Amino acid sequence: MPLASSPYLHAARGGTDPARTPVWFMRQAGRSLPEYRKVRAGTTMLESCRRPELVAEITLQPVRRYDVDAAVFYSDIVVPLEAAGVGVEIVPGTGPVIAEPVRTRADLDRIPELSPDALTHITDAVRLTTEQLAGIGDGVPLIGFAGAPFTLASYLVEGGPSRDLLRTKAMMHADPELWHDLAARLAQITGTFLRAQVQAGASAVQLFDSWVGSLSLADYERHVAPHSAAALAAVKDLGVPRTHFGTGTGELLGAMAAVDGGVDVLGIDFRVPLDVGAARGRAGTGRPLAVQGNLDPALLFAPWEVLRADLHRILAEGERAGGGHIVNLGHGVPPSADPDVLKRVVDEVHAWRG
Repeated sequence: MPLASSPYLHAARGGTDPARTPVWFMRQAGRSLPEYRKVRAGTTMLESCRRPELVAEITLQPVRRYDVDAAVFYSDIVVPLEAAGVGVEIVPGTGPVIAEPVRTRADLDRIPELSPDALTHITDAVRLTTEQLAGIGDGVPLIGFAGAPFTLASYLVEGGPSRDLLRTKAMMHADPELWHDLAARLAQITGTFLRAQVQAGASAVQLFDSWVGSLSLADYERHVAPHSAAALAAVKDLGVPRTHFGTGTGELLGAMAAVDGGVDVLGIDFRVPLDVGAARGRAGTGRPLAVQGNLDPALLFAPWEVLRADLHRILAEGERAGGGHIVNLGHGVPPSADPDVLKRVVDEVHAWRG
């Protein structure tokens, strides 16, 4: 079987005895790598995501440098929006900016469903990437990536990044019909994007909900969970492990674990101990599930003795969680992180069982 010995896939499917504890990093392909900055010179973020050869190169860079146990597809959460025809630009220092924010029914009607035919540059990039990953050791799995409907909706409604999400929450409560129709449209876009990646060769997927921690549990369950479930349901029949991750989600973990009948891997940010988060996930699903996380990215800048001690704590918590553990940060790699420190973290994780 392809990738039969993958420690990442073993843990993601609930295995508790991989050959080595698997580790990868969210945003591992990015601004912290000098080789990334070199190949990205002169191109915008969205332009780089349209070029399959460049996407493959950037996706593989951290695998070569760090010996991580999985690659994550180089993309951005607004890439499927652009593919569907939404006017969006990633402004350096700001983030995604929407040309025509969605505030009314007429605004929503401008956004079509996403057709797989609009994703040939994505599927070409996935195929090229997985071909190259297959030649590294016994093969390295590729994780497909997409933003969750709520986070995408927040950018569309706010028009760009927002700390308080006032317009988004107002729409959710003042016009729930419009909200649910918008979120359903985004679930279709996200699901189509994830499915295209898996059909082209990705071995797993992660749904990333950056801003969902701003919601109460009641609002999450009523207004968000059904749409995240619909997005993840788009790949359920393909049999790949599905990871669900958000930030600031301590009170939501049980509900996030339970979407679409239960995800395979629950991503836990640095605010909640892994074994505590695993217990909350189990309470939501009624079964053990794998956990991913959750080193505080700030500790990458601490003395090695401090970082190593916290890493060992996390490894012990992951083992106590009882359903498989994939080491990761509790959020993404900071742009100023030292690649040598990340490599040292990988080596330390791999030595844990040795």
